[in-house]
Amino acid sequence: MIKELRYLFFFTMIFLFFLFSFKYYFSDSNKKKSYRSLKKINEKIVLYSENLILLKNDTDNIIEYIDKNEVKNKKVFNFWKLINNDK
Repeated sequence: MIKELRYLFFFTMIFLFFLFSFKYYFSDSNKKKSYRSLKKINEKIVLYSENLILLKNDTDNIIEYIDKNEVKNKKVFNFWKLINNDK
């Protein structure tokens, strides 16, 4: 009997926990608070973006392109020839 009462107590506590959690989550006051916080975050982003320091771009002409025809010292390796030369 005590075991069943304990299970009933656990079940009711879990049920009440979910009930109150959902009730608060879907309440109007929580929605208002969340929208207000989102608005404040957006205002902070705008404020911080206005005060950002812009750095000069120094990445022009960093990459050098090499034509394949210019490289003539390239060795051509063939897998089967490498195995055969190992004898």
